[in-house]
Amino acid sequence: MTNDTRSGLTRRAVLETGVATGFFLVTGLPASGQSQPTPIEAAPTHVETVPLTLRINAQTFDVNVDPRTTLLDTFRNSLGLTGSKKGCDHGQCGACTVLVNGRRINSCLTLAIMHEGDEITTIEGLAEEGELHPMQAAFIARDGFQCGYCTPGQICSAVGMLQEAAAGWPSHVSGDVAAETVGLTDVEIRERMSGNICRCAAYDNIVAAIRDVSEEA
Repeated sequence: MTNDTRSGLTRRAVLETGVATGFFLVTGLPASGQSQPTPIEAAPTHVETVPLTLRINAQTFDVNVDPRTTLLDTFRNSLGLTGSKKGCDHGQCGACTVLVNGRRINSCLTLAIMHEGDEITTIEGLAEEGELHPMQAAFIARDGFQCGYCTPGQICSAVGMLQEAAAGWPSHVSGDVAAETVGLTDVEIRERMSGNICRCAAYDNIVAAIRDVSEEA
């Protein structure tokens, strides 16, 4: 047997490491001569909450929150606003989309303490004086939902998307990114709504509903 040290690791060392690993996997105990793992310090069990004032749907809410709490969890767990849904909780499905100062965001990816002083609109705040928002009405007219779980996020995102297009913001499929206005073709609508996933695949009806509202605006 030879010990090749050119790579800095001998065959004996490799064999010894393999034996030690096998012993650990079988017994759960370190092999003789192995160093003991350093104990991990337990995480604190109590975190001080902080007082927070949020402006949501034209109402003021005073709440004490753990500073690590997301805006979505604050809606649902502390304020009783359960319209915004928790889907993937990783910002990938769009079910939790709300409007903050008129712009759409994923409320699962932001902390509540970051939004004191902001104007926040959830799905509960779109209707006014008992009248549905035009986007809500269009989703119903076009049957733009099946199970409906993603619908609050879809509607909030659609409202924000129309405002972005009206302001001339281009998308990845816009032919002229310098144009002052954007024509909302079906391709444009699909691209701008690509951050909102409907697992029931009601996309055609969702696009139709958004197109209806864009044409009426």
